[in-house]
Amino acid sequence: MDSLPSSTVKRFKHAALARPDVGEFGRHELAILGAPCGDIQTLVARLLPLLAPQLRVAYVDADHAAGDAAAEGAAAAPAKAVPYVAEKGLSAELVDKITYRQLNLTRALDRFTQPELLAHDSVVLVNGNHFRARQQVVVVDPRKPLDKKLDRLTDVRLILLADGQAELPAVLAEHLSAAPLPPVLGWAETEKIAAFIRQWYAQAAPVLRGLVLAGGRSERMQTDKGALHYHNLDQRQHTAALLAEFCPDVRVSVRPDQATELPGGLTALPDTFLGLGPLGGILSAFQADPNAAWLVLACDLPFLTRETLEYLVSNRQPARMATSFRSPWDEFPEPLVSIWEPRSYGQLLRFLSLGYSCPRKALINSDIELLHPPVPEELRNVNTPEERAAATQELAQRP
Repeated sequence: MDSLPSSTVKRFKHAALARPDVGEFGRHELAILGAPCGDIQTLVARLLPLLAPQLRVAYVDADHAAGDAAAEGAAAAPAKAVPYVAEKGLSAELVDKITYRQLNLTRALDRFTQPELLAHDSVVLVNGNHFRARQQVVVVDPRKPLDKKLDRLTDVRLILLADGQAELPAVLAEHLSAAPLPPVLGWAETEKIAAFIRQWYAQAAPVLRGLVLAGGRSERMQTDKGALHYHNLDQRQHTAALLAEFCPDVRVSVRPDQATELPGGLTALPDTFLGLGPLGGILSAFQADPNAAWLVLACDLPFLTRETLEYLVSNRQPARMATSFRSPWDEFPEPLVSIWEPRSYGQLLRFLSLGYSCPRKALINSDIELLHPPVPEELRNVNTPEERAAATQELAQRP
């Protein structure tokens, strides 16, 4: 069983929290450097039709023209080159451009703000001539020698040879000699470059952990729903067994006072966000491991089968915030039969900061993969003694 991450650094003033594995701009970022900036922009434009919509791609670049215009004053440049925030002294300007939205800020961005702004994007491509990213695509082009940028080449994943280039410069070959040489492609091999990025992204898909939500007070049922038996096991055991077929590690979300009451073989994950219902259990799981995707199941789903769960897992889209089933009763996402990707952690916290504790609301307002359940009736949960009696009778009649 995979263990949850733990901090190895002693901290005396701060909690030893597991931190999300985020780079300068996002979890999956590639800096492209070694070619003129215009060529890098052109390459990104060529790649986009081959990457989207499967991947949500962001691009980070610098605009020298706008900076020069601001330095020279608004009168020295066309009006459209000077953002309203700079001209009128606003601290921020949000403009609806109809087909896209534009946010202009006067405050400087930092490594804490940048990933937040791009949290909805699955891949961030960066102009590495201006900005750093923790992994790189290096272009061998004599117009942009790499001699003075070797310190930026910390984890090179792909090498592109510009037209007319047949081999690596000696300084680059020496710099990369400590590790196996990354793949080498030609600058014009757009489809192969896009295929590499898709494969690079797929290989970095977060591990899938399982979470049984069993920390509710079962007030309508008048007894612990997780302890009920429909399949010769209590529902916490039965649900954990379903998850174990798809997840290397399964935890049972419980209130702290329930942690010692679980049946043998189950591993408790006590809630650290208390009084928030299911949201508290999901957030507690992400606090324990913010770099995993969590396959979340409520413990009151006795009709759910392995086949439906397999359909969910096989159609998982790590590039989205979550993968969920559409409820057959109200057409909204089912948050308690969902795969929550690591990027959803910040989204859930943002909704909590706005006063919302409903995980469904977060799904409705996020970029998710929404699936039609193969057998809609399996998403029926059981909350009352009457529903329990009917479910027990129905399940007993099945072969």
